[in-house]
Amino acid sequence: MSWDQVWLDINIATMDTDLSTAYGAITDAALAVKDGKIAWVGPRAQLPEFDVLSTPVYRGKGKWLTPGLIDAHTHLVFAGNRANEFEMRLNGASYEDIARAGGGIISTVKACREADEAELFESARKRLNALGKEGVTTVEIKSGYGLDTDTELKMLRVARELGKHHHVDVQTTFLGAHAIPPEYKDNADAYVDLVINDMLPKVIEQDLADAVDVFCEGIAFDLAQTEKVLTAAKQAGLKIKLHAEQLSNIGGSEMAAKLGAKSVDHIEYLDEQGVKAISDNGTCAVLLPGAFYFLRETKLPPIELLRQHKVPMVVASDFNPGSSPLCSTQLMLNMACTLFRLTPEEALAGVTVNAAKALGLEDKVGQLKLGMQADFCLWDIDSPAELAYSFGVNPCINVVKNGQLVHQ
Repeated sequence: MSWDQVWLDINIATMDTDLSTAYGAITDAALAVKDGKIAWVGPRAQLPEFDVLSTPVYRGKGKWLTPGLIDAHTHLVFAGNRANEFEMRLNGASYEDIARAGGGIISTVKACREADEAELFESARKRLNALGKEGVTTVEIKSGYGLDTDTELKMLRVARELGKHHHVDVQTTFLGAHAIPPEYKDNADAYVDLVINDMLPKVIEQDLADAVDVFCEGIAFDLAQTEKVLTAAKQAGLKIKLHAEQLSNIGGSEMAAKLGAKSVDHIEYLDEQGVKAISDNGTCAVLLPGAFYFLRETKLPPIELLRQHKVPMVVASDFNPGSSPLCSTQLMLNMACTLFRLTPEEALAGVTVNAAKALGLEDKVGQLKLGMQADFCLWDIDSPAELAYSFGVNPCINVVKNGQLVHQ
């Protein structure tokens, strides 16, 4: 048997949904890689013979291997910071108050319009490095802090460049409909037309986005405007997703699910009708405990309803300067359990197999099984639950991306 590398003396949380064990676990396991793919995985006792002299062998000393982590919702590319708004909220202002006063997203928009691509790239690279050291091998990055054609394209170009120059795979999402810019504050419909008729065609022409997102909320875009953008994106062949039901329930999740959205994100105010709609249409629920924590929200997402209707639950950082300046997918594992009461297994599924589904990558990443991309991490832990239980000392020993050891 000829392989590029073999991993021995390991336990594996495969997250393979076809296995009946918790975490899809295989103890006393082995894993082999060939041409960047998983060529064999299973109990060590069943490993076929191979040429030990010509094959690199890595020994895990009884530690745990998991799929590479996936952060399926970030706003990683931005300029400036909003520490002043953090202080304002602690002095009594609400997120909506700040947004309506021209702060919030709009303040970051001003900084992004003024920043050049080199500045945006360098600051985002540092953030991506931080995620990569924690075992993240795939990340989604949204635009949405430009709100004009040139800046939206600039942000997406930076996100694409990050993917070319970093071991972490980058999925890009066009979020031109993130907020209504000041120059269109009295004519949101005209801005929606700009997003659809000017921005979107240029995004597609330059191949800058894998998906399109919209912020559907009372302080952003209404149902009709949102549906118009998502429909145009779908007709153009892009995947669609939605910021929905974060501050109120206006039916965005149900509408997006019926259009075939890969995910609906935030969803604290989602009701059972909406949960049924996303379940019926195979849409994932992306939970963002960092934003819940940082904004000091009290309305929990409908976790029991999501379980009851077997909706895939995703856990993501929502890393952004305003509502979740927390650049740690590992921290999100702990928050998902402590704040939302997910089990450690549900949380780990949320940053692996379910996160892959939310990005439309379930045939490539998120599980460790035959033929999948060889993206995995070795952790200095005695059980997978430790990844959600503890935070602060990074237990990530090795990261392998496409069969290459990229972090040790």
